Amino acid sequence: MKKELSYIDSVHRDGRIWNLGVMVLLMMFPLTVAFLFGASPDWKALGLGLLATAPMYWAVGIIETITFTPMLGAGGSYLSFVTGNISNLKLPCALNALEQNEVSANSEEGEIISTIAIATSSIVTTIIIIIGVVCIVPLTPILEAPVLEPAFHQMLPALFGGLGVVFVSKNWKISIAPVVLMLLLFIFVPACNAGTVGIMVPVSVVFTIAVSRLLYKRGVL
Repeated sequence: MKKELSYIDSVHRDGRIWNLGVMVLLMMFPLTVAFLFGASPDWKALGLGLLATAPMYWAVGIIETITFTPMLGAGGSYLSFVTGNISNLKLPCALNALEQNEVSANSEEGEIISTIAIATSSIVTTIIIIIGVVCIVPLTPILEAPVLEPAFHQMLPALFGGLGVVFVSKNWKISIAPVVLMLLLFIFVPACNAGTVGIMVPVSVVFTIAVSRLLYKRGVL
């Protein structure tokens, strides 16, 4: 008699299948284009380019997996890594849903709530993209209006600011170290800009965990 899988076991089984499937589909696109158009890359140049950039992405991938999985739960992590936009969409949605329901991502309830929140975010994002593609031509003059330009620059700060106030107000001692670190890096290190957010979020999380553990051992927390 076949043993029935538990919820978490089924999550890991389906998550691995979908992640591997998406990886194959992503790899098939450039291969298909190359086959249809009879074109191939300069393999030497490609290899040199990957040698210079791939290790960084491998490191970020490992750090993000270790960082985000405890915050999102297993199901939420699999779904987030398939759909993307973790730090600026999926993570805030999941954390807000967990906060509103007062559950941990490591609990069974948290697993389900986090996965539902991330799935809802993915569906809403897809619908908005479809609407945007359909309406982009008639809306272009409005979106390019100079009066709206400053608002678009503040969308992500407003999103993270709203979430940040909630968590900082509850754990203000923990928040001091990462806030100071990020301010110093983005002010005094020119290489740190909007394009490095995906790297700096995991770095900040690891740094915060290390400082929090130190403060805890010294009786500050």
